[in-house]
Amino acid sequence: MARASQERPEPDSRRPLSEAERLAWLRLLRSEHVGPVTFRQLIARFGNAAAALEALPELARRGGRRAAPRIASAAEAERELEAVERLGAWTLGLAEPGYPEALAAIDDAPPLLILKGRRALLERPAVAVVGARNASTNGRALARSLAGDLAGAGFLVASGLARGIDTAAHEGSLEAGTAAVVAGGPDVFYPPENRALQEAIAERGLLVAEQPPGTEPLARHFPRRNRIISGLSRAVLVVEAALRSGSLITARLALEQGREVGAVPGSPLDPRARGCNLLLRQGAILVEEADDLLRELAGQRAPLRPGRLREAPDAPEPAARDDETHASARARAAVVECLGPSGVAVDEVLRRCQLSASLVSLILMELELAGRLERQPGGRVALIGASD
Repeated sequence: MARASQERPEPDSRRPLSEAERLAWLRLLRSEHVGPVTFRQLIARFGNAAAALEALPELARRGGRRAAPRIASAAEAERELEAVERLGAWTLGLAEPGYPEALAAIDDAPPLLILKGRRALLERPAVAVVGARNASTNGRALARSLAGDLAGAGFLVASGLARGIDTAAHEGSLEAGTAAVVAGGPDVFYPPENRALQEAIAERGLLVAEQPPGTEPLARHFPRRNRIISGLSRAVLVVEAALRSGSLITARLALEQGREVGAVPGSPLDPRARGCNLLLRQGAILVEEADDLLRELAGQRAPLRPGRLREAPDAPEPAARDDETHASARARAAVVECLGPSGVAVDEVLRRCQLSASLVSLILMELELAGRLERQPGGRVALIGASD
């Protein structure tokens, strides 16, 4: 299956965030309507999180919001960092050493990860093993075996800790190296029956969360979790999946991120095999044993390069042209006209509007901060209503 190009800029030198920077990053990330893409754009435009926080009210006003957006306080950020520390976990920023390079290479990489477990596992290349929640007995056994073999070959096996195939994949790779990406907070056990497994992974594997402690997983959190699973990984292996399933969403995200996709074939009479068979017809790697995937990965090119994200409080961005700094009402109206309730690719917005990429990026950022724009997986955006 063809992979998208993943050419990224050379990364800036990475360094640990200072205590003040980490607090500002967390405040910015937890502020209203600031998602991963907008976070990255704000840092690029203003040079550091503290300056971006000051700019939020004006940017939201330009996007059409009357009331100022809610900005997370320093006290709130401090409480979250203390809660993370009490769990025995830690935060890792996108600009810091040790942040997984494959994940850093995607446009909507989480600015801050919450991690618990064995730090050394972050250094390994990862492969995702995902599939149906209502998996068959044979599917679970195969997932357990494949995951164990992949971990034994030196890969970190990533999955989503869901019932069925995910659970089997974690069980098979727990001792050799597994990472569970959870949709809620790192201290929330979901599904409840996997509590013991989640606790074991947090001790002997690696637990990965994007949401703050105490966050119960909601429906919108699962696609976001899926893009982390595929983003962490060199390849996504689907063991069983129906035609309409989260596993196929993860596979689609993997392709958009430039990853390999593999699938285990199954009987056309089994609905749980139809998603995998569809992926195979579309060119996915046919996987019956771990070596089928390992051979493909052995010839893969050098690690993906992470995109730029830097803190530069003493060296702000060079001044942009006037049309890139302040969007005119006409330009903003042109962009809004290109949007609708259904997601559209940003590249398509650029084509329709015939405006510079930097100007469109600014307008989309302003609309998002005003609560009028939703960013969807795969680099798509949708208009979601009027401002407050």
